[in-house]
Amino acid sequence: MKVTRTIAKAPVTFYRKFISPLKPPSCRFYPTCSAYALEAIEVHGAVKGSLLSAKRIMKCHPFHPGGVDLVPPKKGS
Repeated sequence: MKVTRTIAKAPVTFYRKFISPLKPPSCRFYPTCSAYALEAIEVHGAVKGSLLSAKRIMKCHPFHPGGVDLVPPKKGS
């Protein structure tokens, strides 16, 4: 459903518009966590996309090397 995806993407959009510009660029991943979240929700839906996004954000700490971490393709695609 597009409505649930739009609702799930709202906090990320808010973060990108109002919070992210106040911080220096520091993401250790490509794509950035917010871009990853938007893509994950679009590809996998609100629930699974949000879970994938949370998993990605939990990797964001000084002991993780970062790097390229793309959204996994939807099963059967």
